[in-house]
This record gives sequence, C-alpha cells and structure tokens, in this order.
Amino acid sequence: MAWRFKASKYKNAAPIVPKPESCIRDICVGSYQTFGNNIAASAAFMAFNWEHTGASVAVLPLDDCGRKSKTMPLLQAHTDTVTDLEFSPFHDGLLATASQDCLVKLWHIPEKGLEVSLSDPECVFSHKQRRVETVGFHPTADGLLYSTAAGCVTLFDITTQSELYSNNEHTDVIQSASWKQDGTLLATSSKDKIIRILDVRTDSSPIKLFTESHQSIKDSRVVWLGDQNRILSTGFDAARLRQVIIRDLRNFTVPEKTLELDCSTGILIPLYDPDTNMLFLAGKGDTTINYLEVTEKEPFLIEGLRHTGEQTKGACLVPKRALKVMEGEVNRILQLTSNMVIPIMYQVPRKTYRDFHSDLYPETSGYKTELNAVEWFNGNNLSVPKISLDPGKRTFGDAPIVPRLGPKPFSCTSGDVTFDKVFSVPVAPGSLENIHHLESLNINVGQYNQTKPDLIVEIEIKKPLNDYEKNEIEKSLTTSERRKIFEQNNSESSENSTEGEDKPDADLRRLSTTRSSIAERRRLYENRSKSTIEEKTMHSPVPLRRESSKVESANLTSNNQNYITNAGEGKRISVPEDKLSEERRKNILNESGIIKKSSTDVSITTSTKRTSTVFGRVSKFRHLKGTPGHKSTHIENVRNISRQIPGECNGFHANHERVAVPLSGPGGKIAIFELNQPGRLPDGVIPSLVNGNNIMDFQWDPFNPKRLAVACDDGIVKLWYINDGGLKEPTNAHEKELVAHFDKIYFIRFHPLAEDILLTASYDMTIKIWNLHTMEEKCLLLGHTDQIFDFAWSPCGKLGASVCKDGKIRIFNPRKSEIAILEGNGPVGTRGARISFALEGQYIVCTGFDKVSERQISVYNVHKLSTPLNTMSLDVSPSILIPFYDEDSSTLFVTGKGDSTIYCYEITDEEPYICALSHHRCNSLHQGLSFLSKNHCDVANVEFSKAYRLTNTTIEPLSFTVPRIKSELFQDDLFPPTRVTWKPIMSPDDWFASNDKRVVKISLQPKGMDTLSSIQVCQHKKSDPGQFVVKTENEKTKQQQIQKAVSARLEYNTKLEQDEMEGVDENEWQD
Repeated sequence: MAWRFKASKYKNAAPIVPKPESCIRDICVGSYQTFGNNIAASAAFMAFNWEHTGASVAVLPLDDCGRKSKTMPLLQAHTDTVTDLEFSPFHDGLLATASQDCLVKLWHIPEKGLEVSLSDPECVFSHKQRRVETVGFHPTADGLLYSTAAGCVTLFDITTQSELYSNNEHTDVIQSASWKQDGTLLATSSKDKIIRILDVRTDSSPIKLFTESHQSIKDSRVVWLGDQNRILSTGFDAARLRQVIIRDLRNFTVPEKTLELDCSTGILIPLYDPDTNMLFLAGKGDTTINYLEVTEKEPFLIEGLRHTGEQTKGACLVPKRALKVMEGEVNRILQLTSNMVIPIMYQVPRKTYRDFHSDLYPETSGYKTELNAVEWFNGNNLSVPKISLDPGKRTFGDAPIVPRLGPKPFSCTSGDVTFDKVFSVPVAPGSLENIHHLESLNINVGQYNQTKPDLIVEIEIKKPLNDYEKNEIEKSLTTSERRKIFEQNNSESSENSTEGEDKPDADLRRLSTTRSSIAERRRLYENRSKSTIEEKTMHSPVPLRRESSKVESANLTSNNQNYITNAGEGKRISVPEDKLSEERRKNILNESGIIKKSSTDVSITTSTKRTSTVFGRVSKFRHLKGTPGHKSTHIENVRNISRQIPGECNGFHANHERVAVPLSGPGGKIAIFELNQPGRLPDGVIPSLVNGNNIMDFQWDPFNPKRLAVACDDGIVKLWYINDGGLKEPTNAHEKELVAHFDKIYFIRFHPLAEDILLTASYDMTIKIWNLHTMEEKCLLLGHTDQIFDFAWSPCGKLGASVCKDGKIRIFNPRKSEIAILEGNGPVGTRGARISFALEGQYIVCTGFDKVSERQISVYNVHKLSTPLNTMSLDVSPSILIPFYDEDSSTLFVTGKGDSTIYCYEITDEEPYICALSHHRCNSLHQGLSFLSKNHCDVANVEFSKAYRLTNTTIEPLSFTVPRIKSELFQDDLFPPTRVTWKPIMSPDDWFASNDKRVVKISLQPKGMDTLSSIQVCQHKKSDPGQFVVKTENEKTKQQQIQKAVSARLEYNTKLEQDEMEGVDENEWQD
C-alpha cells in the first residue's frame, strides 16, 4: 500500500491570478443556456461568446490583455446564440461554431487576428431545422468535424465539405460528447440520463455500451480520461446534488467512483489534462474552481487547492504548447466572466525555474498528423506524434511553439494539392512578383517601374485556367490586408500633397507624426466637417471586396485582346495606370466600361457625420456623483418593513414632505414618516394607515403631498389624507374609497399633468382611467392577453405605454381608442418589466429580463417597436429593475430591490442610444428608491437629482451632483428650463374633453446667481497711454517697497559654507 503515501508532483499546484491589467476587461458577455463552455482556446487565439444574445464571437490573441471596445472586430457568426465553439487541434486558426440557428460554420482566423469583422465563413453545414448543441474536432484525424443536434451525431469531412456519417439512435437531446484520445471511441451523455459509448465505424449499431448515470435531467457532461478505458462525468443526482462519477469500460454499469459535492445549481464544466491527470471543475455561476487529481486507484480523486474569484460564465484549458514551461506553469485556465477573461495559471512550486523540469512535463500530443478523415473512416488508426515541451529541444527555445495557422477548407476533387499550394499567401497587387505572374499569364503590362503609381486601375482578367490555377485564384487577400496595402500606397503617394487647405487631412491621417491629442483631433475633425471638401470617388487600388462578390467583365474589343482574354473564370488584377497608354485607357473606359470613373471625377460633398460617432460621445453627466446625506438627516430605527409587496409595486414612495413605507403583518399597514423630523424612531408601535387588505400598490398624488392612494387586493383604491405633523397613531379612516375592479389591482398611476386623474390596472387584464372628482370611470383600455407589468404616461400626457407578460409593448391613446394604436415586441422574460418614456416622448426605455433571466435595458423608437434600437445586459438577479428618467439631463437611474448599486445611463437619440455613466454603489442594500421633483434640487450645489433610499433600518437622502469648478455660478448647460410636474396645468374635465394645454417650463436659476454662459472672457480695452505708464510705475514702486521690507527682516550673509573648509594645496592637484 505504499502507493497511498506517494506524494504527487502536482499536489501543491497553486492557482495564480494575474492583476486586472493583465486580463481582458470591459467585454460584454451574457448568460447562455447552452451545453458548451462559451469559450475556447488554441495556441494562438481565444474565442468566446459576445453580448447577451451570444450570436457573435470575439476572437483575440491568446496573450492579449487590457480594455476592449464594443466596436472591436467580431465574427458575425450566426443569427442566434452560439451554443458551442472549438479550435482545431492541428490548426490554431481554424474555428468551428455551432448555433441555435441549426448551422455549423467553419472560420479561418488570419495570422494577426481579426482586424475587421468577418461574416462569411469558409464552409457551412446544416442540421436540417435542428438546434446544434455541441461541435468539435477529431483528436487524431485532420479535417474531421463532429457535431450533435437533438439525438443525432454527425461527422463531416471539411476537406470535401461533405457529410461522412450520421446516427440518430439517441432517444433525447445529447448534452455532451467526448472522444477517446486515440480517436477510436466516442462517449456521449444525454438528457435521457444515459451515457453511451459509440464506435461509429462499425457496420452494426454504433452503440457498444450504455448505462444509466446521473438521475437529474439537468445538464450533464462527459470527458474521456485520456487513453485510459475510463470516462468521467459530471451532473446532478435525484436530490439535485452535484456529482462526479468515474466509470471503467470493463465494468461499465457500476461506477468506479462517485463523489458528491454540494447542492449548487451551477453546471459543472470538467476540464481534464491527460498528461498530468489534473481535473478542474468550473461551475457556471460559481465563484470557485475546484482542482482534483485523478488516480487509477483509491481514492481516485484527490482534492487540491481551490481557486475563489469572479463568477464563472465559461472556462477552457489552454493547449500545452502555449504554456510558460520555464515558469513552472503546468496548466492554464481561461475563466470567462461577465466582463473579463482571466487567465489562471497553475504553477508547481520549485526552488528555481532556471532549468527545465522534465518531470513536470511529459511529452504531449503534437499538432501534426498524417491521418485524414477518409483514411480514419475507412478503419485506419494512427496516433498523433508526441512532442517535447523542453525548450532545449525546440527550434525557438523557450518561446511558445509557433502556431500552425490554417487550413482553409478546399475541394480536392482533382489535381495535385499540397500544403504550400493551398495555403500560399497571394502577392500584393502592383508588386514585382505580381507583374511576373501577369507576364506568365501572357498579359502585357509594359515595363515595370519601381516608383509608386499615383492611380491603380482595376481590371478583370479572364483566361482559361487549369485546376492548379483555379485553386491559386480562389486564394484572395483578406479585407484587412487589402486595406493595409491601400493605406500604405495612398499615404506614400499623397505625402507631398498635404499643403495649404489639405493640412488638416494630413494631421488626421493614421500614423501621422503631427497628430497629437484627442482634443486637437476633435477640433481638426470639426473644422474639416464644417468645410466643403473634395473627395475622389475612384475605386481603391486594392479591391475591398470578397472573391464571391467579383463581377465578370464585359467582352473587350479587339484592341484589348493583348491585355485581356475571354474565359470562364475571372481574376482581378491591379495594373499601374502610368503603364497603360492613353489610347488603351480610353478604349477600356469607352468600350469595356470596366473603369467607371476616372481620376478627374470629383464630387462636392458636405460632411454631416457627428463628431461623437468618430471620437465617442462625451456626456456632461459622465462623472456624476451620488452622495448620501449626513447622518443627522436620516430616519433611523425603521423596522418591520414588508418584503411581500408584489413586483409591480416599487415598494417605497416619497415626496418632499413625507415618505410611505409598507409594514409587514396583517391589515395592510403603511407607515408615514415626516422628512422634517429626522432622527431615531422611538421603539413601540409605528403609526400607520390600516387598509384592512393586502397592499398591491400605493402612490403619492404628484400635486398634493398630503394625499396618498393605496390599491388593495380586493380591487378597491383608498385615498388617504395626511394632516400636518404626520400620523400620531394608527388609523383606518380614509378620505375616499374607489371600487375600481372586481379583482386584484396590479398597480395605479396618477396623470402627470392633469389633477385628480388616476389609472388602475387589474388582474382582469383591463386598464381603467378614473375621474377622482366624480369617482367615475372615463376610459377603458383593452387588448392585453396576460399580466400587465407596468404603464407609463408620455410627457405630453396624451399617450400611454404598457408592457405585458405576453412579451408585447403597447402604446395607447386613451381618449380616442380603447385598443393599442401601436404594438411591438418587448422583453421575452416573464419575471417582470418596467417602462418609461424618454427624449420628449420619442423613445421608450424598457427594463426586463431575457430568456436566460438576465436583466437588461432596451431602448425603442416609439414609431418602430418591432425591434429595440439597443439592448444592454446587466447581470443575473431576480429583482426587477425599476427605472427613473430625468428629462432635463436625459439620465436614466435603474436599480432593484435588494441591490446595492444604482446604475446610471444617458439615453441618446443616436447610437449606441444607451451610454453608461458613473454608477453609484451604496454601502448597504436598499429596499426601495424614490426620486423627488426637479424643483427640490439644490441647483446652487449643482445637484441635478435628489432621491430617498430605503434600507433595512433607515431612510436616507441621496444627492446626485456633477463636479464643476465654477460651482458658484448657475450651470445653465446642466439645468435647462424644466417642465413643471409639481403643479397641474389642467383639470380632469379639460383632459377628458381633449382640451390640452401647453406644458409649462420654468428656469431653476436662483435669484442673484449669475449663469455660466454669461461669463465671458475679458478683453483688453483701449486706454490712455499716459494712464498706463502711471499704472506701470506705481506697480514697480510697490514691488520695490515690498522687496526692501522683506530684505530688512532677513539676515544678509555673502559667505558660503565651503569658504570655511580646508582644501588641498595647488601642487597636490598636479599629482
């Protein structure tokens, strides 16, 4: 039993997390209900899902770090969520993606990564209207791709772009698949709780072994333990405990080891390294990553050091070829979070890392194989040759092994196809090599000149081609490579033409030495945009079009037969214009029409592009600051706060005089606290309004701070009147009672402009509008088919918008129609939603959940509700985001019950429509937030918004300000004339009679306070020269008097310290 006490070399492998500066930050990742890992890595690149929909994929170099822009190049991969993605083990630039749109696509990543967004894959495979769940490459055969969709396993040969094999014997959805390291067998886990072992090359049924595994239908994963006849699976048992099970194929039905972990809901992602037997378990949504070592005997799983950090969205292992072996790195995990990619390095502690520790790095599988897909499918087995990680045995020493990028899929039906022929890089247009190639095609291009041409003419070459030449022509420059060549040629050719009026253009050019600060570039751009510029409309020297988009040229006349010959295939070649004679150029222009515009064709255009789209939008409220009030302004010892209020209710309401807080317990109590009486509340019974039924919603009258409306679950709305001084004892004497519905009420809303108008929404899926003067129903809104989440009035008070559980947003004109006048798609989540108008009622802001319960904010155009203009995802939380929109600053504040962060955004009428501002993070969780009207803001201290925050025990004022240097002035750029929302502008009879009145706006400028715009730079005025001379002499006299006064008080000493020191003789210096 000595093996029990044998210490493992990897036992003390410790996770090392880099600093945030070394991570990829500020990315946008959502929560995806897929069976994939959401991130993949090769020795050169990493790829992960992007944004909340996950339809795009971000591809970055493996050693990349720093902040990333939301406008960076992406793979515009699919039209629906990418469910899985994986790099080829033999070609680091070959990426396969699977999606819910039933497609599998193959992408070739350029050697320098993505420089422009890609949307055209190299090849596409379809699963015929079935969602693709997993995708991957065969471990030993090059060009063999597998994927699973529903209960079907399919193999593809990417070389011939054809399907090799398909099996549909699984009875339910396949959740995971893994190949044995030698590529002979495939293990799958399915939603039917069965694990199967398949041999797809057999003539009979491919399923060789199967057994029941994890007893929960939740996701399960399976991974083959290298070349061993053992597999490892993760999943949930019947009690929803997370499990890890090891099975031996020789006794497949009986688990060799079962390890129960915890009862967390996160799906365990198993990451196994066959070289070191290290197993990492990363749970989706977990903050910990477990490290276990797999052994062949008891205890089979030995726990190592656990890493605790950010919440995991996905994880993957980095290939061994990319590890830093001279630093003791034995494995590296890429952890995908909601906004970062964190490379976690697992290092084995050693005294020194000067030498290569060969005991830590056994030979690993290489990246070259001699086996292709057809040979493997015909029964040939060939293992992948091993390579050493010892830098002394590598060509480039301790540097990472050079990635092998490629291949691009190609069709090899005929002809001799070699790696060099298929993957050669095309020469640049106009280069010497290209000229020689044109001569080999019998194309007379004239004598080649080494100088750069001023203009390059695009022509279409047509010639009968053999198979080899066809393959050569199919290889075209990427868009980024063509753009680089164009920019270099254009930069050099026009280097001496940037004088006079064209100087700003030269300053703005990329890589220009005269380009300095962003402010200067903005100024230059604005000056350039205001002026009328001449833009040459010739085509770029290098065609910025894909091969598939090329058009065949017309048949040329006999004068052009020496240059262009007719054929079935076309190839675009760039020829310097100065090498074509004037007659030939005229013939091409007039007869063939290939050159559509000459170099002399110019057009006068005026740039209307906004500066913000070039340099990014800069908001005045970007650095807003939230400051809680002093403790002396708090109301403390608040207790018995009710947490059973429905989600449609905000749970807390305040005006400038008092606040209303629902209390727990029977009777439907609401406590009223006076804001002019801060301090600690006395112990005992809290004075409250006793409604007698459960509270559904409540709201203060916006025009009367003493009236509170409370809706109960019996369909009755009670109107309470609060006397001066507040409540002294509990009371059930309400002022009025409105029997609004015969079922429960979802919420109530007061009209923003007309007094005594109240809107109620009920469980009967109707919305009613009441005249509180007469207590009569005036309007009825119909058309909702499910629970009504929220309703918002437009700023003009004419329209209203609702969001419903049926996933629809509806806009009503209550006085003209009882059904919606506009309808569109809203949030797909069913947990709840909120809605609000923005930008003078032209846009709608809607908060809700997506299909994976991730909170999101969407902006719609009122006239186009079919799709949102932009959607921003926040996080996964059960609380509904409650929005408050400040019209004057166009600032949106959103937060939820139980949150500690108030998210701040600016809503704009241009892309991206939602601009993030500085968020405010509170010291404690809040149960509610309520904002006051604009007239109660302290504009003298640049306070543009004021709110009250309800915590578990306190009510705190919260001030939002903008830092300004000249705060003693009225910041009229921050405080435009504001709409009066605290006084009614019409009676209920006027509104119901459609006698609308103009909205009143007033200035918030305090008396005696100068505006910021009125302060102008003082200009020197002409004055009498004699007076100026007198003023100058007086100043000089005062300066001399001050100098004399200071000198008289200071001790004057001309001796230096070194004068008292003894030196050396002069003759000693000569020595």
